[in-house]
Amino acid sequence: MPLPNVQVTRLTLLLEQALGPMVMDLTGDLAALKDLVFVLKEGVDYRVKITFKIHREMVSSLKCLHHTYCRRLCVDKTVYMVGSYGPSAQEYEFVTPVEEAPRGALVQGPYLVLSLFTDDDRTHHLSWDWGLRVCQDWKD
Repeated sequence: MPLPNVQVTRLTLLLEQALGPMVMDLTGDLAALKDLVFVLKEGVDYRVKITFKIHREMVSSLKCLHHTYCRRLCVDKTVYMVGSYGPSAQEYEFVTPVEEAPRGALVQGPYLVLSLFTDDDRTHHLSWDWGLRVCQDWKD
């Protein structure tokens, strides 16, 4: 089976106040990621790093979309414009600007994030679901 033209390999949450980055491997069983839950302390600053490869031909206007749900209600839609890239043996990395996790008792709890990596031709290169829990402290 040939490799897809765009291969998304990892999504990493970069957290300055945590013990280290939280890495999600996107090359294996994507269904298992639904049970993977990242814990995010409320109010913490974070960035998202997306690692990917382009194998055969140039891809224009790559985008990464995250739709965040809490109790089946969509509470956030984020679109990151990743850019246009040509084929390379090396992995590309895209890092988002710094964002702040929400604060307060009302935002604490579990979230489901539906992520999609697409381009301007509306080609869906990868989609996956994963869990996020906003807590008052890292230990929760």
